[in-house]
Amino acid sequence: MKKTLLAGVKPTGRPHIGNYFGAMKQFVDLQNSGDYDCYLFIADYHALNLIQNKDEMKQLIKDLILDYLAIGLDPTKSVLFKQSDIPAHTELAWIFDTIVTMPYLMRAHAFKDAEAKNKEISVGTFNYPVLMAADILLYDTDVVPVGQDQKQHIEYARDIAEKFNHIFCSSVFGEATIGEALIGGGGGVFKLPEPYILENVAIVPGIDGKKMSKSYNNTIPLFATREELSKLVMSIVTDSGAGIPENVYAIHTLFKSESELKEFYQINSGKYKILKEALLEDIDAFIKPLRERRAELAKDESQLAEILHTGQEKANKVANAKLKQVKEAIGVI
Repeated sequence: MKKTLLAGVKPTGRPHIGNYFGAMKQFVDLQNSGDYDCYLFIADYHALNLIQNKDEMKQLIKDLILDYLAIGLDPTKSVLFKQSDIPAHTELAWIFDTIVTMPYLMRAHAFKDAEAKNKEISVGTFNYPVLMAADILLYDTDVVPVGQDQKQHIEYARDIAEKFNHIFCSSVFGEATIGEALIGGGGGVFKLPEPYILENVAIVPGIDGKKMSKSYNNTIPLFATREELSKLVMSIVTDSGAGIPENVYAIHTLFKSESELKEFYQINSGKYKILKEALLEDIDAFIKPLRERRAELAKDESQLAEILHTGQEKANKVANAKLKQVKEAIGVI
């Protein structure tokens, strides 16, 4: 039997090549492996912690579904939907709120980061792990693809599932059966998900040599135009004392194998303009078909709406069935 895989992405801006090689490509590969029933959602309610403008949110949601369709996510192979279209996510989060303590949530990385910056912390930021747990647990998720630094999110979902099963299910199923449920067996309402750690994920350097990140303003957008690419590639920081520019080479290895690049870089050692021009050609050759496919998809907004509507129907069916189990367990139906 296939395992269930779930991933959510916040609509918060243009993706860059670091996003693609760090996560987006893996989602497509896992979908195409045939080993998983994939649920991939736009985490628009999570994004509300950052995006609080109606028109901007609408555009970012549209952009994200276009991005993922353009790189190869297939609505016939994966369920693509918006978090906000599935009311069970927020309803289950409230139910979890009643059993999760504040000290427990204060250990979350996002809360600690915000606290360290002396920011006024919204309830949404504080409660982020609970909504994320609801996202994951509604679909009897087996695996969630994450980077090593995001493993805590899955640990929170597992802890909350375990606590719910212990409080509300032990009197129905018995302690022994619940014990089996907590390690992925039957009996409780929730199974415990596992992190799917994306191995060998490249840390993509930005044009300044730091990790590529929107917060550093050092990115190469995934669907950039040829003109944009030219300006960005030519501005990649190089070490004037090195024959082979480290940042240029590291980015280039994402698009060509090291065996293909080694001799070329040796022959052109110290010739930064030639090396950057070669990188520009290879990035553009990779991005151009994605850029063109995205532009074509953007012409038919009705198709995007239909894809999200179909995904909503499929996700609602699964989520509502799980929520019904939850409500029976807590005694409200």
